[in-house]
Amino acid sequence: AGFCSAVCVEVPSETEAVQGKDMKLLCISCMKREEVTASTEVEWFYRPEGGKDEPIYKHDKTNHEVPSRFSGRLQWNGSKDMQDVSITVLNVTLNDSGIYTCNITREFEFEIHRPLFTSSRLIHLTVVEEAGEDFTSVISEIMMYILLVFLTLWLLIEMVYCYRKVSKAEEAAQENATDYLAIPSENKENCAVPVEE
Repeated sequence: AGFCSAVCVEVPSETEAVQGKDMKLLCISCMKREEVTASTEVEWFYRPEGGKDEPIYKHDKTNHEVPSRFSGRLQWNGSKDMQDVSITVLNVTLNDSGIYTCNITREFEFEIHRPLFTSSRLIHLTVVEEAGEDFTSVISEIMMYILLVFLTLWLLIEMVYCYRKVSKAEEAAQENATDYLAIPSENKENCAVPVEE
């Protein structure tokens, strides 16, 4: 991910969707602060495996869903500043697997000239019937259980250590008390601290 401004980060889109769910196709094209004044046009294309690019969505000043296999299933998810120009495919089907292209064209409105800037993002989308368990979440769960076992063992060791320490302190106090009681009474008087008048 590359940072482009304080509030914009270019993040790659997810590449796996689950049949029957909605899938956001993330397309972010950051602008620098001095580039913010620009008119932006966005075009989305879909290419099935072994097929050609088909236009499916267009956004300039308004949203236009191009008649296609996605008709009625596309939703604009872009931001007002047009740095995020994402769309969402509603109710994804297995036939929606393929390559999605997001083309961004910007005309910057500088005083002297109006340069054009174009960029593209490719998203290789795979649609599966059921969500598989994410490898990262499995690793996280394993690490959590290992950490719990480690902390439990550490707590037990600390409790045993503290118990032994308290026991030794009690034994030492008891021995001192026994030693004091074992001193003959005349010696106890000699042990008294002389008081000066």
